[in-house]
Amino acid sequence: MGNRVYNFSAGPSMLPLEVIDTAAREILDFDGSGMSIMEMSHRSKTFSRVIEDAERNLRTLMDIPDDYYVLFLQGGATLQFSMVPMNLLGKSGKADYIVTGAWADKAAKEAAKFGDIRVVASSKESNYAYIPKVEAADFRSDADYVHITYNNTIYGTRYPYIPDTGDVPLVTDLSSAILSERVDVRRFGLIYAGAQKNIAPAGLTVVIVRKDMVGGAPANVPVYLDYKTHTEGASMYNTPPAWCIYVAGEVFKTLIKDGGLETVERRNRAKAGRLYAYIEGSKLYSAPAAEIDRSLMNVVFVTGDPALDKRFVAEAREEGLVELGGHRSIGGMRASIYNAMPEEGVDKLIAFMKKFEDANL
Repeated sequence: MGNRVYNFSAGPSMLPLEVIDTAAREILDFDGSGMSIMEMSHRSKTFSRVIEDAERNLRTLMDIPDDYYVLFLQGGATLQFSMVPMNLLGKSGKADYIVTGAWADKAAKEAAKFGDIRVVASSKESNYAYIPKVEAADFRSDADYVHITYNNTIYGTRYPYIPDTGDVPLVTDLSSAILSERVDVRRFGLIYAGAQKNIAPAGLTVVIVRKDMVGGAPANVPVYLDYKTHTEGASMYNTPPAWCIYVAGEVFKTLIKDGGLETVERRNRAKAGRLYAYIEGSKLYSAPAAEIDRSLMNVVFVTGDPALDKRFVAEAREEGLVELGGHRSIGGMRASIYNAMPEEGVDKLIAFMKKFEDANL
């Protein structure tokens, strides 16, 4: 690894070394074109092959049915907090949200600008330490959609189940869990995800939307914020984030070559399982998230002493284990172990945790 560190950041996060090496080799001359992918026209045949291959490989990885569009957009998942209600509140003007963290809360508050938004369930009273249990009867039957945030990076929780919403389409922010495990796309009307966790550098957002849910935006929705604009333009209504799409495509190829999402999920469960098992057996550390709802991607833990937590983060950095500080809103520690975090990175973290524990008990 040379001088590279183990980067446990919640995002932007590590990318596979194989992909970085490929991008470095091709950055000056892509595919014999004599120019970088960052320089060429997005209307060129060369780039068309890149984006078409990326979509095809993502469809393969996630088993995305033909009745869903795949879009490569800009604006981050945060822009989707607005685009979702602007496009989907076209019938009753109602939507139900489950609030399981800061990003879910932001999504609900943004949606409230555009329609009748009801928070059906929330775990705010426990500092978002668990995922509320809901059933189809909890949702309004005439709601245009139900929204969840599948994985909560700040608090280290994820949905252990996909809520039953009856006939109401389910929308999810999958940013910090996409491609980390198998997810049945058919259970959702729309999935969106910022790329900077498991896909590519920041600047790209993937939207997977069922075709019958496109085309209902009111006439006053700005053209760029209408999903129909991007489905009709094949994600190239304007210049797309070409470099990010290229890197995403290389990540998709690597995941397919490595065995697909079944292999990825098995590896991720093993990494998270070892780390949680150490925390559970520790006398110094604890994980606030409810055991059944713990994230596979973001392992949040504390010592119970904020000063000691800060010392842990500082000393870990000296060992090449970086970005372990918890979110500024809650402190503590957070180890984000996305797909590109190798198993040896988790093992090195556990070894350091043991050494730190032995020195501070």
